[in-house]
Amino acid sequence: MNRIYIVFVLFLGFGVDGSGQTRPLENPSSIRDAQKILFLGNSITYAGYYVALFESFLITAFPTAEIETINLGLPSETVSGLSEDGHADGAFVRPWLFSRLDNVIKRIKPDVVFACYGMNDGIYQPFSESNFQRYREGMTALYTKLKAAQVKRIIFITPSVHEDPILGLNGYNLVLNRYAQWLIDQRKERNWEVIDIHFPMQDYLMAKKTLEPNFKLAEDGIHPGLEGHRFIAEKLIRYVDDTFAAKDFLSRCLDPTSGYYSLYKLLEERQEIVKNAWLTYTGHKRPGLPAGLPLDEANKESMRIKNEIHKLQNINQIQ
Repeated sequence: MNRIYIVFVLFLGFGVDGSGQTRPLENPSSIRDAQKILFLGNSITYAGYYVALFESFLITAFPTAEIETINLGLPSETVSGLSEDGHADGAFVRPWLFSRLDNVIKRIKPDVVFACYGMNDGIYQPFSESNFQRYREGMTALYTKLKAAQVKRIIFITPSVHEDPILGLNGYNLVLNRYAQWLIDQRKERNWEVIDIHFPMQDYLMAKKTLEPNFKLAEDGIHPGLEGHRFIAEKLIRYVDDTFAAKDFLSRCLDPTSGYYSLYKLLEERQEIVKNAWLTYTGHKRPGLPAGLPLDEANKESMRIKNEIHKLQNINQIQ
């Protein structure tokens, strides 16, 4: 019978330097001290694969920490308050983050927030200065509101790439280039924390296409598949701790023969339950989403999964 060995210390205690020598893991980030980490964003965040992969890293790197990771991404949402004519075949206008943000902050009280907006904020139209201004104002207002709520760390993530079915990266992605670059510029102009996934993802996509011309990270041009989410998770992990063996770790998380895959799948299950419960509890205006469990029931399910994770950490092999 094949045995799958799961050894959390492989990634917990040591990193590897350029010479191949191991060294003690050093992480100057205060992420390990967080109590509640909140993820905000649109449907890409709501899908949650990169969030579950990032949480897999947190549990592996900081197994004694009590960090609650809550994904409250909302499909179709914008930070700009814009919505194109006929969105969703006229069924509903795009939800606006600020219609729910106060309630989210009040009820969750996060001390770290990751926020990824931009993909929907240009409403899939050619570049418009007025649309761009609404995006800049929305991101600035989001930062101001989170600061006022005494959120300790606010970490923005640039939007992922958009592949137009005809124009490729020379379509709506050019709008996102402008949005992403503005956000990156705020590192120096306002001392914001910003993780850039947009331009590295664009480079990765172009490199892959030189080998596989039909390669896509997002089949619909918008929503990355698992490979894209893995790419995002790697950028987040490297930002938090560039000594952690992120690429190797994520490969193991997505390898069904690895014990880390069991960890990732448990977190994916937990995230789905907790996400829908909190979205229902905090309220939103996006139709078509599943109603979540009452929070007390969701917390029981979350604890059940947490116990399964503890069992996984306490054994050294899985048959």
